[in-house]
Amino acid sequence: MFKELPLLERPAAARRAGFRAVEFWWPFAEAEPAASEVDAFVAAVRDADVQLIGLNFFAGDMPGGERGVLSDPARAEEFRRNVAVVVAIGEALGCRAYNALYGNRVEGASIAEQDEVAIENLGVAARAVAAIGGTVLVEPVSGSAGYPLRTAQDVLDVVARARARHDVANIGFLCDLYHLAVNGDDLDQVIARHGAEIAHVQIADTPGRHEPGTGTMPLQRHLTALRAAGYDGWLALEYVPSTTTEETLGWLTTVTV
Repeated sequence: MFKELPLLERPAAARRAGFRAVEFWWPFAEAEPAASEVDAFVAAVRDADVQLIGLNFFAGDMPGGERGVLSDPARAEEFRRNVAVVVAIGEALGCRAYNALYGNRVEGASIAEQDEVAIENLGVAARAVAAIGGTVLVEPVSGSAGYPLRTAQDVLDVVARARARHDVANIGFLCDLYHLAVNGDDLDQVIARHGAEIAHVQIADTPGRHEPGTGTMPLQRHLTALRAAGYDGWLALEYVPSTTTEETLGWLTTVTV
């Protein structure tokens, strides 16, 4: 959202639109950006007087089709170097939720090796963000054939394995309603069965990934069910506006959260 503006202008635009909190995909091209770039991002969020409530770890070349480096053995060190940058930003801005995109399957390494690297990297990340009260999030993704985590159960299996391996509790399920619906998961069942395990929620309508009201997702029903299931966290908007972002915000008056 707000992609019609340069990145550093988006926090202020969100504040003008009435939002008091924002989340970001990794806002830099590299895993280890220059200190001046980090400082400029931190200043933009602070100056806008919004809370950063979610931040992705470095996820590779997202425009080019990459969806994370967590599970890529050849990029494990790159991911781990990025963790230190993420923690520094999180400490400066009080962020507590950090999304680790699993990554597409890669050639040259077995599936078992890739999954093992992902579990190890989740432990590294979880221990690092624990120092600032943070939680590492894992999510399903649609639209990328090589991404192995597609259902809620796929994610929950990874979360359980990583928690057990590293004896940590701060790895959680990012419940992206759009991705789950597109991948064929029954959202009513996911929320009913796993509501207590959901650590963060993102929303967009289906089909199209546009703002609520442009598709067929019964959003109010799902939001009501999430609250009834015990989820009391943020509801993050991760949709592609059908026009400009501000022109798409009228739907907010039609739902109760």
